[in-house]
Amino acid sequence: MRDGDLERKLQEIIAGIKPPDPKAAQEAARRQNRLTKPPGSLGRLEELSVRLAGIRGDPLPEVRRKAIIVMAGDHGVAEEGVSAYPQEVTSQMVANFLAGGAGINVLGRHVGARVVVVNMGVKYPVPKSPEIRGGEGAERYIERPLGLGTANFAREPAMSREQALRSLLAGAEILEEEAERGLDIVGVGDMGIGNTTASAAIASVMLRRKPEEVVGRGTGVDERGLERKIKAVREGLELHRPSPEDPVGVLAGVGGFEIGGIAGVILGAAARRIPVVLDGFIAGAAALIAAALAPLSRDYMIASHLSAERGHKLILEKLELRPLLDLEMRLGEGTGAALGIFLCEAAAKILREMATFEEAGVSEKIE
Repeated sequence: MRDGDLERKLQEIIAGIKPPDPKAAQEAARRQNRLTKPPGSLGRLEELSVRLAGIRGDPLPEVRRKAIIVMAGDHGVAEEGVSAYPQEVTSQMVANFLAGGAGINVLGRHVGARVVVVNMGVKYPVPKSPEIRGGEGAERYIERPLGLGTANFAREPAMSREQALRSLLAGAEILEEEAERGLDIVGVGDMGIGNTTASAAIASVMLRRKPEEVVGRGTGVDERGLERKIKAVREGLELHRPSPEDPVGVLAGVGGFEIGGIAGVILGAAARRIPVVLDGFIAGAAALIAAALAPLSRDYMIASHLSAERGHKLILEKLELRPLLDLEMRLGEGTGAALGIFLCEAAAKILREMATFEEAGVSEKIE
């Protein structure tokens, strides 16, 4: 399939994204104001329930069928010494996801969300999963590799434009497959050594910020490691000159296969009227790409938390999203998204299950 055909297929998905349903949101807001509590006393949970109603087009939305899609991919820019961990860790952690021993497995089980792991382009073979006590591993493992990791964007484009388009379409297709299995809400997560560097490069372009304003410590690099990350981002941007007006070009120049995959999931979710709960910095970079391609997709995004990674706050400000939590987390994997899904389910249950003054026979506030 040629680039033009891929572009047309992507545009078809984007054309399917419509605004949230204002009528459903209004009905949900009216019910919120009739529930047995002082108006506004449940704070942002009330606002969240109304948002969910508009997204789903249902004044009494349910959050029952939950999935967290974890996209994995390697990054050639790791050659620049930008991570505290070797690149083999990506494939080893994929094996850990499949065995059920990672943080996302624990939190996914806790909130009742199925974990779907996608190999978008891991460099090393995924080792046989060890047996892990404490629960089942990923419910589904999908292989959609676009290469053995991206190229080193400090020296050459991370990927071709065709690969960038294919990563976006792969994410949308996987969301479609999960929706067919039943899906009320989806969280997005990531795994990939070097991906905070790629995400910082994307953020630098899309936010029009200097690299040092958005590059953080990622896996915990020291001062010299941080300097190497900033240098790699600066060199990549000077080499490729990506434009925020061409988000696919930005993804191709300095992005990652898994970042494109997450952006595709966001677009696919928006087209299916499914709320998508963002994790941290990497998911935020993907959200910038998605929002630039389809501004309406932003209305379907829910920011789970504020990452401790530098630059994430700036991303959320650009997207006009207020995080539900601030726990100083920066693990990735979709761990923050899992907690965000928990709060979304709580908000929806309050709206559906809490009695109104009339239903409960409770006297209202004296005027």
